[in-house]
Amino acid sequence: MADYVIDIEAENKEIRKRYRALLRACKPTLQKGDKQEIRKAFDLALESHKDMRRKSGEPYIYHPIAVAQIAAEEIGLGTTSIVCSLLHDVVEDTSLTLEDIEAQFGKKVAKIIDGLTKISGVFDPNSSMQAENFRKMLLTLADDVRVILIKLADRLHNMRTMEFMARHKQLKIASETSYLYAPLAHRLGLYAIKSELEDLSMKYTDPDTYKFIAKKLNEKKAERERFISNFIAPINEILIEQGIKAEIYGRPKSIHSIWNKMRKKSIPFEEVYDLFAIRVIIDSEYEKEKTECWKVYSIITDLYRPNPDRLRDWVSTPKGNGYESLHTTVMGPKGQWVEVQIRTKRMNEIAEKGFAAHWKYKESNSDNGLDQWIQKVRDILGSPEQNALDFLDDFKMNLFSDEIFIFTPKGTLIQLPNGATALDFAFEIHSDIGATCIGAKVNHKLVPLSHHLQNGDQVEIITSNKQTPKEDWLNFVVTAKAKSKIRSSLKEEKRKIAEEGKEILERKLKSLKITYNTDNINKIANYFKFPSSQELFFNVAKGSIDIKSLREYAASEKIHEHNNNQFSSHISGLVEKINKKENETILIGDDLQKVDYTLAPCCNPIPGDDIFGFLTVNDGIKIHRTSCPNASKLMANYGYRILKAQWSSSQIETSFLTGIRIIGIDDVGLVNKLTTVISQEFKVNIRSLSISSNQGIFEGDIMVHINNLDHLDDLINRLKLVSGITSVTRYESEN
Repeated sequence: MADYVIDIEAENKEIRKRYRALLRACKPTLQKGDKQEIRKAFDLALESHKDMRRKSGEPYIYHPIAVAQIAAEEIGLGTTSIVCSLLHDVVEDTSLTLEDIEAQFGKKVAKIIDGLTKISGVFDPNSSMQAENFRKMLLTLADDVRVILIKLADRLHNMRTMEFMARHKQLKIASETSYLYAPLAHRLGLYAIKSELEDLSMKYTDPDTYKFIAKKLNEKKAERERFISNFIAPINEILIEQGIKAEIYGRPKSIHSIWNKMRKKSIPFEEVYDLFAIRVIIDSEYEKEKTECWKVYSIITDLYRPNPDRLRDWVSTPKGNGYESLHTTVMGPKGQWVEVQIRTKRMNEIAEKGFAAHWKYKESNSDNGLDQWIQKVRDILGSPEQNALDFLDDFKMNLFSDEIFIFTPKGTLIQLPNGATALDFAFEIHSDIGATCIGAKVNHKLVPLSHHLQNGDQVEIITSNKQTPKEDWLNFVVTAKAKSKIRSSLKEEKRKIAEEGKEILERKLKSLKITYNTDNINKIANYFKFPSSQELFFNVAKGSIDIKSLREYAASEKIHEHNNNQFSSHISGLVEKINKKENETILIGDDLQKVDYTLAPCCNPIPGDDIFGFLTVNDGIKIHRTSCPNASKLMANYGYRILKAQWSSSQIETSFLTGIRIIGIDDVGLVNKLTTVISQEFKVNIRSLSISSNQGIFEGDIMVHINNLDHLDDLINRLKLVSGITSVTRYESEN
């Protein structure tokens, strides 16, 4: 700013000049009354920012005029967006309120300005706050996409004029731009803006490489232009002969894309062959577009030999952001590979101006990829429980991903990011289908959930009402929608388990004569180093905290509840008598104790399980797992008949009945493989075996005699290694 000399008269002249340039840019979209509305917004912005200057020393009004011009000229937005661009900083930087804006320009403009104000400011790229702000920005996208488009115009002008900022701010803004704004521009179809944002980011984050590539491109410029001229001359000649109206020109690749190629392929600048692309823009009626694109493709490939592996047809199946074009790579006259892009004027406008052009052509074009994508954004944002940073990572990953096209059994086309799995496809169809998915048929062949889909696959999803989302699913799904729904389901499941844990803990504390209240729960959570009471309840339900641990806590805290109530019934007296023996605990498997008990068939406890005893009226003591389906009911209604029990460390070698549930892809010899592992490898006796097969998915329930919990865990882990098996779990009962 020190070098800038303020000359008010010259500045006013420059402001008028820039305003007239803005009006010229708006002219194609202006309707009656629009010019007056833009003038009113310009006058208000000029008055509001009259005493403000940019870091360069220039009048601040230069910035909103430039943003409005980018919105009009480079994105193709209309009058409402021009007005909002001129006013985008007035609420944040001046005393004007949204009510003032609404009074002068109406609700629509005020709403967009509100969205722009909420997402303004530089985010901290290392904090969750940025992720939350980005979520807010995407909420505005789902509401009115113009907020994001104007924000991109704002960011582009800031990047173009960042040389006067401090170095640390340059790095911060450039990093944020390449991480979020460039991918967002890409997803909205603004390829020119995306490329410029990437180049400008690189200019500040890696200035040496940027200058090196820019210098090399400049050195080769004359040679490149001669080559392009010679390449397109024969194509032009044939197009004119055949009466095809088209414009052909060469377009240099961006510095960032050239650097990406050098980095990914580990090659020097000299070995990057596609430093430019040839673009053919056909003047065609909408109904004839596809035919004429392929006709031009035929002309070019007759002249130059094509590389069949490099053909990309986005005319038949447009990208999710609306992009349509035929891409091919052909051998030039000097043996050099040349990329050629063939598209119509309409397609080119969508490619250059993204969503704004897509919206313009929406009535005449059945493609609604961008509408579907914005609907996906709404779906993802509809899960408020998702961690903001997880959301940001998932969303960022899906912004830049290439797409594949998958068919349902009825022929419906589904777009997914490259690398998507069968499970991603299931969630894309419907959340409930994804949550209950146990397998899929890809091109009529059974595959597991983690199977990576290929372009053109036909996929049929197989579900089971016994299936629920698993944590390991997050290791292989790639779409933001799938991850969001899985996390949401797991969180809900954890909440339910925590509720059970809360009831279990309440009963355990009562048996230890510890008062159940918020203060004590917080103390217990701190004692076991859990961040919240919910984590405590969850771990209690999972058996991570047993009665012994709580007894140790009680001893250390000395917060026993003083309860002088006496057991009055015969059963209560018997319970008390038993509990006084052997440290108040029944030792299961210790013959010296001579306690008459049986193992409950409803849950089949085995050594290693967390257990309790229940004194029945006619059958003596029944030993249950604390996770038994009946445990909650017994403890809640008959707490005075609950006995503390644990497995004896010196128990005699014996076996215990338990159940294993196995799910997998049905295959010849699968049952034989399973029984070989159980009977021969582990020397385990099989009590019963029940199997069923549905649409190629095998489900089996096996009752086996096991020594203890470790023995069972080892067997389950080994069975999981059998080819085709997708799930092995313990289940409660053979009934």
